[in-house]
Amino acid sequence: MKIDYFNDPNAPAPNSLTPVVNVAIWDAAGRLLLIRRSDDGYWSLPGGFMDFGERIAEAAVREVKEEVGLAVRVTGIVGIYTDPAHVTAFDNGEVHQQCTVCFEATVEGGAASISAEASAVRFCTLPETAELRIHPVMLTRIRHCFSSDGQVRIQ
Repeated sequence: MKIDYFNDPNAPAPNSLTPVVNVAIWDAAGRLLLIRRSDDGYWSLPGGFMDFGERIAEAAVREVKEEVGLAVRVTGIVGIYTDPAHVTAFDNGEVHQQCTVCFEATVEGGAASISAEASAVRFCTLPETAELRIHPVMLTRIRHCFSSDGQVRIQ
């Protein structure tokens, strides 16, 4: 179980800094791939923690494969997100402040499917995201994906 806090004066203080990846993947119709996370029920870009011994772009490829079964190739960066007002608390007592790199990637193989980490998978237009339960921090990243003009966002 995890709880995301954003601009919450009652949020616990972070006790670790964590490198995280998110990945923007588009279908031929220009819709963005989102997953419903199994751990908190929020809709999100696929992604997760970087592991020891891997490059951050390798983490993006691995996380997409684990979460939705797609083989992808990283093609760019949407943004880098480091807002200290966003922390994530876990049952084990860890409270992470994240340094997240949001990548863009193209599909090289596989078919999008659910997993232990993703209870649902769907491609969405920006207007369709309004009907989904999305954390405000992730919604900012998703909007940046849809408004990508080649400039890397830094927040």
